[in-house]
Amino acid sequence: MVPVISSISQSPSSCCLPSSLHCNFHASPLVSSSKLNTRSICMRVRDTDSSSSVSTRTIRSAATKPPKSPAEEDWKIKREYLLQKRVRSVDVKEALRLQKENKFVILDVRPEAEFKEAHPPGAINAQIYRLIKEWTAWDIARRAAFAFFGIFAGTEENPEFLKLVEEKLDKDSKIIVACSSGGTMKPSQNLPEGQQSRSLIAAYLLVLNGYTNVFHLEGGLYSWFKEGLPAESEA
Repeated sequence: MVPVISSISQSPSSCCLPSSLHCNFHASPLVSSSKLNTRSICMRVRDTDSSSSVSTRTIRSAATKPPKSPAEEDWKIKREYLLQKRVRSVDVKEALRLQKENKFVILDVRPEAEFKEAHPPGAINAQIYRLIKEWTAWDIARRAAFAFFGIFAGTEENPEFLKLVEEKLDKDSKIIVACSSGGTMKPSQNLPEGQQSRSLIAAYLLVLNGYTNVFHLEGGLYSWFKEGLPAESEA
């Protein structure tokens, strides 16, 4: 008898009942918040034999979502804290001037592969998100959910991010945090609370952990390269 996984669903713990009472809750990578907390991953398996008879059963494995990390805090709270700590956004030309004249360091928080492809000279890399590496039931479920939507390079928060930064930069270092898009803390009609980005999340984590001279690159490295500012790559 050959088991074939026909679907993967996510069910509340209260639904771990006999198969006749089983209820389905389809997982989606777009629903990655606490909504998926303390649930079980259930695989509906179709067993086929030589007589082509089909039976269905449910395999359950505990897959509790880890507790919310500081990086997963609501953007409104992160934004208020950044403003309270007077984290300032600078455009790409001002960032270049600060780097040259005031010994600021550009902290590129993009994935390592993107950093190697192109980055501002003198920038250092500490990726705030990485490809999903763990193999817990929760991570396997997330991989399956991403793959369902054709995304085979799902990412997760990098638990080594702060350690990487601390190995390279002191708490009083002058830092400009940069990612691809930049995001913004400035309100607008369509975005009254600005727009979150990986660099703003990274800035939040830095000031939360005692860094005192943190700036944010408005427009991101997309704008840096578009403006034709200096860039280098690594083979």
